[in-house]
Amino acid sequence: MSRKYFGTDGIRGKVGEFPITPDFVLRLGWAAGRVFARHGSGKILIGKDTRISGYMFESALEAGLVAAGVDVALLGPMPTPAIAYLTRTFQGNAGIVISASHNPFDDNGIKFFSAQGTKLPDAIEQEIERELENNITTVDSSALGKVVRIDDAAGRYIEYCKSTVPIGFSLRGKKIVLDCANGATYHIAPSVFKELGAEVVSLAAEPDGLNINRNVGSTKPGLLQEAVREHQADIGIAFDGDGDRVLFVDEAGELVDGDELLYVIAAGMQQNGGECTGVVGTLMSNLGFEQALARRNIPFLRANVGDRYVIEKMHQNGWRLGGESSGHIICSDVTTTGDGIVAALQVLHSCALMNASVASVRQEVVKFPQLMVNVRTGADKNLTHEAIVSAVTTAEERLADSGRVLLRASGTEPVVRVMVEGEDQELVHALAHELAAVVESVLA
Repeated sequence: MSRKYFGTDGIRGKVGEFPITPDFVLRLGWAAGRVFARHGSGKILIGKDTRISGYMFESALEAGLVAAGVDVALLGPMPTPAIAYLTRTFQGNAGIVISASHNPFDDNGIKFFSAQGTKLPDAIEQEIERELENNITTVDSSALGKVVRIDDAAGRYIEYCKSTVPIGFSLRGKKIVLDCANGATYHIAPSVFKELGAEVVSLAAEPDGLNINRNVGSTKPGLLQEAVREHQADIGIAFDGDGDRVLFVDEAGELVDGDELLYVIAAGMQQNGGECTGVVGTLMSNLGFEQALARRNIPFLRANVGDRYVIEKMHQNGWRLGGESSGHIICSDVTTTGDGIVAALQVLHSCALMNASVASVRQEVVKFPQLMVNVRTGADKNLTHEAIVSAVTTAEERLADSGRVLLRASGTEPVVRVMVEGEDQELVHALAHELAAVVESVLA
């Protein structure tokens, strides 16, 4: 059964446009409640990021779940990975996140976690979609769900984050600039790093419902780069709006992406006398990252783009580390999903083990020039059109054996991502723009 509403990361879109409307989210809450009640027992936890529309959708989900006879626990603004963690620790039946991640404030979305704090299996998402075709019915008043608010959710998650590094690990003497993207980490990340001893300079930690991700965060690191230089900080750390992505800025103000952060963690695991059994990246991972791992004899595999596919391949191979160049990093020995704060701590812990800086370790990764161009499209994202296939073939021939071409339709935005990678930067840029123009002419 093909999915009508669920994309690669839940259901997402423009607020007020179907399906991101209060009436649909009410129905979604009811349908999810019905399905989860058949598969287990326990409260369903709801958390959100800092978008103004989160209040509206929180109420709609709450009403639908209660009508289905399900108890609800409200977490308030919390990072997405915090909701996965708290769902496990409260033995919830499921967790629901109201967020559109790195998108602007006028987008929003709904995504789910299982009782184990993992992404929902496709079969459960399909079951919810089937239930959405039915009319809402309300259980008897005596069976209606009850709602509580978990007031100490932030404190619980702060302690959990600190517990993912060994006792005695300290950031004392480190000056760290944190860019919280005016999002869900605003009241969590500064406390975590301060309590571990760091001197913290906070940026974009004053959300107003409208400024989430606005020219800040992991997708817009310019302000953080300036702040690291201005404050002569040891490191800068940028999260996205819901806290499941992280990027670094080194002491020189240079951006450090997810591939390089994964490499730092892998190197630390290996150098500590332990073992990095392997790393899962994606089709977008830089070839230079793969080659750097090979020089350390660390196996590497590529998954489809999307953290759910990375996690699947990690589980298939019994590996503990994986992620994306965008900054989704999964350390499965300490968490079940991409977690920006936890990943940042793992990077800093690896550097401490190696007695090295992020800047010095990342130099082992000699990245190939890579350019990705986002092409906005209409409803048609079919990449098998003859003109597109021909253009890709031509580009691959021009790169010969010294590069890669990847076209991918986004599962969360109306765009096709055109990526070209190779040894020759001028050729890479030229081919990427040529391919993007062809895709736009066919699909826009």
